[in-house]
Amino acid sequence: MTSSADPYRVMVVDDSAVIRGLLTRALEQDPTIEVVASVSNGQMALNQLPRQPVDVVVLDIEMPVMDGLTALPQLLSLKPGLQVIMASTLTRKNADVSLRALRAGAADYVAKPSSGGELHSADAFKRELTDKVKALASAARGGRSVGQRSVKPTATAPQRPASGSASGATPVKLRDPSTQMPEVLAIGSSTGGPQALFKLLGDLKGALRLPVLITQHMPATFTTLLAEHLGRASGMECHEGRDGEPLQAGTIYVAPGDWHMTVASEGTKRFIQLNQNPPENFCRPAVDPMLRSLAPIYGPRLQAVILTGMGSDGAKGCEAVVAAGGQVVAQDEASSVVWGMPGAVATRGLCTAVLPIGEISGYLRRKVLRSAA
Repeated sequence: MTSSADPYRVMVVDDSAVIRGLLTRALEQDPTIEVVASVSNGQMALNQLPRQPVDVVVLDIEMPVMDGLTALPQLLSLKPGLQVIMASTLTRKNADVSLRALRAGAADYVAKPSSGGELHSADAFKRELTDKVKALASAARGGRSVGQRSVKPTATAPQRPASGSASGATPVKLRDPSTQMPEVLAIGSSTGGPQALFKLLGDLKGALRLPVLITQHMPATFTTLLAEHLGRASGMECHEGRDGEPLQAGTIYVAPGDWHMTVASEGTKRFIQLNQNPPENFCRPAVDPMLRSLAPIYGPRLQAVILTGMGSDGAKGCEAVVAAGGQVVAQDEASSVVWGMPGAVATRGLCTAVLPIGEISGYLRRKVLRSAA
């Protein structure tokens, strides 16, 4: 039986002995992580999984005997609740396969460092891999938290339900909703975000008649493919935001990898601005710059949604949204892969609702879009 005090147990699956060694060394520099198995293909991973407790599998995509996409559903079936991080190089093909894996149940992905070191500095890669493993392993053991506090969202009105966690947790106070119709929808997400975005935008298909801006923590190439997948899921025009591009109703704009996406205004014109200012919350793109730029332009006509993700990116931006009169909805703990970003917003008392991912679309239809559910 595994306790919360035990090291997080990881299996590394990659056909390259060099990459397996790199991943193992990076992970085991953290004393809270133990690599309990290191194997070279998906079939070996399936054979090894029942032999010892495993919290997280770091799974390569392209391998002989059995590749990662084939092994993924079998691993998840063999051990329900297992967290899987896909590992791939940043090619368009692998980015597309990684997104398919996320829709099939993988929790997250990492971009493997290239031989030339261009994709990630060693320190950045180690931090990303270690942080994701620890966050997902903690979630797998039921240890979702915000900082050091367990939180319990509670509704202040019956029509604004929120999920709960352990008894005795810190309550979350919800704000009263605005009566003003939004003119723009802004969404922030990270770990588990693609799955949540597919669900939310798929559920809202045909209902959105306003610009939608999305910042999802993803590298370049991945964001290009994410926009294509979201366009199919939503039935809307969806592409990466382009510098100087005017905002159009009924269009989804995804922040391109390695660029912060913000919005500026000239008179009644609203247009996108991209920049490569320093990362915020270790991220570029980051949610905070997007929300800070939108708040003074749209004020009470801005609707923000914070979905599953590690860390607290979006919290300061949501403070600006609320100060300007806008509204914030957060995904609840139970339906989040990691309740970091939405939890940080919820515990600051910034939300009008904290909801399961399957109920956010209905809330937006009824309370915000005023269209038939």
